[in-house]
This record gives sequence, C-alpha cells and structure tokens, in this order.
Amino acid sequence: MKLPVLEPAASTSNDAVKELPEAIRAKVANHPCFSEKAHHYFARMHVAVAPACNIQCNYCNRKYDCSNESRPGVVSEVLTPVQAVQKVKAVAAEIPQMSVLGIAGPGDPLANPERTFDTFRRLSEETPDIKLCVSTNGLNLPDSVEELCKHNIDHVTITINCLDPKIGARIYPWIFWNHQRVRGVEAARILIEQQQKGLEMLVERGVLVKVNSVLIPGINDQHLKEVSRVVKEKGAFLHNVMPIIAEPQHGTYFGLTGQREPTAAELQELQEACAGDMNMMRHCRQCRADAVGLLGEDRGQEFTLDKIAAMEIDYPAAMHKRAEVHQEILEKLDAADKPVVPLQVPESSRPVQMAVATKGQGLINQHFGHATEFLVYEASPLGVRFVGHRQIERPYCEGGASCGEDAESLMTNIVEQLEGCEVLLCSKVGFEPWSALEAAGIQPNGEHALEPIEEAVLAVYQQMQTKGQLNLNAADLQSA
Repeated sequence: MKLPVLEPAASTSNDAVKELPEAIRAKVANHPCFSEKAHHYFARMHVAVAPACNIQCNYCNRKYDCSNESRPGVVSEVLTPVQAVQKVKAVAAEIPQMSVLGIAGPGDPLANPERTFDTFRRLSEETPDIKLCVSTNGLNLPDSVEELCKHNIDHVTITINCLDPKIGARIYPWIFWNHQRVRGVEAARILIEQQQKGLEMLVERGVLVKVNSVLIPGINDQHLKEVSRVVKEKGAFLHNVMPIIAEPQHGTYFGLTGQREPTAAELQELQEACAGDMNMMRHCRQCRADAVGLLGEDRGQEFTLDKIAAMEIDYPAAMHKRAEVHQEILEKLDAADKPVVPLQVPESSRPVQMAVATKGQGLINQHFGHATEFLVYEASPLGVRFVGHRQIERPYCEGGASCGEDAESLMTNIVEQLEGCEVLLCSKVGFEPWSALEAAGIQPNGEHALEPIEEAVLAVYQQMQTKGQLNLNAADLQSA
C-alpha cells in the first residue's frame, strides 16, 4: 500500500507548491534552502568574498583561516571575485547536484558591495545556469535592491531578530551607519527600519525573501512570534527560526557571558507557534560562509585554492551534465507527488517522533555509527512531516582505531540530542549502541535501509498502530 506523505509545515508543502504560480514553483523546485524536499537532492555553495561587516551581533565572532568550526561567519579562505568564480566552476563540475551559489559573508555582502557585485556580475556571465542568492543583515539593503535585481538575484535572505529596538539593543552593540558608529536603542531602531524597508522593496519586485531569526532564550524567544506575523504580512516567503550558537569556545559575547542555547523542544515549540502565521523552514544547518555540498555536509576542504589550481575544468561539459542530473531529480520529485492512499490509523492516535540517519537522496542510507546528525520526522494520523534535525558532537564510530572510543560519552550525547524520539531509523546499527538506545527508550530499526524516508516512517507508524502502541504513553513503550 502506498502511504501518505505530507510535507512539513515548511515553505514547500505539496499543496502549497501546487498553488504557487509556475514562475515561483520553478524558483523553489531545486533550491535546497527554500525547499525542504529539494534539500535532500540539490547542493549549494557559498563563496566568501565579503569580509567586512557593518553591524556587531552579540552571537557572532567571524573567524578566518578556520576549518574546524561549522557556523556562520567562519571561513578557511577569503576569496577575490576572480577566485570565487574559479571555485564555483570547480564545484559545479565535480558536484552536478549543485544548483545554488550564495554570498553570505563572512561579513555582510552588502557592506562589501564592490566585491559582492563584481562576483555576481562575473557569475552571471560565466555560470548562467546557477541560481544566485545573497544573505544580509539588511542595513544596506534598501540601497542595494536595484543592483540585486539587475543581476537576476531572486532569492534573498534577511536576518531579522526583532522589531522592538529595546530588544535589538540587547542583541546588537553597534552599527556602522553614515560613516559613524551608532550604539544602543538608536542603532537597533535604524537597523530594524532598514530591514523592513528592504523587505518591502524586494517583495514589490517579486524577489523571494527568506527571513532568518536567531532564537535567543530570555531575549527574543517570545517576541519572534510577532516578527513572524509581521514579515508574513509584508510578503516574506519563508521564515527560518534557528537556535543561537553560544558555545564559549567560539568567543562570541553571548558565549562568553553564559547565554544559554535553546533546547530542541524549545526550538520546535516556537517554530510551531510561528507556523500558524508563516511558512517555516526547519532544515537549516546554519552553514559556514564557505560551505559546499548538500545541506548537512561540508566538502569545502576538497576545493581549496591550491586544489582548484590543479583541476582541469570543462565547464560547458559540466553544464550539460548538471542539466541532465537536475532534470532526473526533478522528474523523480514530481513522480513522488502523485496522490496516495490515506493512512489507516484512528484519528485519536498520538503523534510519534522518529530520528533518521541519512546521507541524502531522501533515503535511509546511513549507518548509525557514521551519522553526524539525525533528521527528525513526526508521524501522525495526518501523515508525516519533517520537524528538524539534531546535530551530535561527532560520529559514534569514525572508523579505524577510533571506532568505539569514548563510546559511553558519545552515546550519552546522542541520547540527549534525540530527546522526544521513540524510534531511530538507519541502514545498520551495532549491538552495543542498539542496547543503549533501547535502554534510553529509543527503538532502533534497520529494517528499512535504502527506503524513502517518509514512507519508512509511516510504515513504522502503521506497525506501531497494529501493535497497539499509539495509545500508550512514550514511557510505557518498552513494556508494550
């Protein structure tokens, strides 16, 4: 029996996509950030050509020549526009699933307009088949909208953390505005006004806008509901509420002063609260400013300048191959959207969250011990939806002599990250982690290896119904 697959309450539910104009559907279909479904199949990359920033955020510490941190503002190499184009061609030739090129730092692209727009101009001429995107704090956005449109940039991300300048003053110590540093509430007021003006201008010109908001417990956690409502009213396409990264070793102000990060449950609760007013993005990985590959992976070290220099690139041939690969993927996604038979479980059945180990392609295709993150899906009588991802410190088994090293502490971290999940789907799992997961109330399952994620999740949910487990409390599952 074909089981129902409901897209998450994100930007690209099947029904929502079908209702969009054809031109917008085409913009979304192969964009891994604007489409939850596409992120399983299409790759993106960022080029780090914009080192300067015109605001200071208490959650940000930009680092250059850094390869061991995965978060915004971090890069291994700052590139010139010429170097950026060379890198894009190399990546596009090696990764045919690549569809999107973005400039997201390590500073703010629009605080580096010459470098940013020179890069876009060159890419428009030399790699015309690649979507171009930009991510900005919005301070200089109104003055840049016309230039962005001139380069056919039809996906823009604005980071909007608040609408209240008093809240903003707790997030932004200063901005650089009209050749001077402005601080406090006045700085936040200017930034907020510029962000809202830029959003309105982009929407008027038909540009798809994603709004990023950093969830900071105790500062803007409740306020973000209002942010979501307002940006939706103004025409934003997608809202991405993501957790603050505040680990002390990163050296941010919030990290050094003890600002806590939200729990996975707090993040999901806020996303659910905002979802009624806004299409929600739940698959963001808070990428580095030089990220390469599928969301959730970073292949940037394969494409350093010295390695690119040794590559022979036939870009016309790469374009042809990429077009074929993209068409195959889109046809596969279209086929997956055919009508399906309703799930046969009582409406009173409780929802169940399941963790999934995957390397992409929408399949359960990763060994438990090799996973660096787990995707979390929720099954219910309505079907299945993606609700988020949980990153772990490092894989349980990295191979060789390190496999099994610090197993107990790693398992503790994994169990903590999978709080609320009752099932873990993967291609394989060893005896020891299997036992540890079961002891923690998480049922491992390797029976659906290489199956589509959503179908496997719903098949397990149907099995739980057959066993009478959907009317039990999660704590009672082990004795069922």
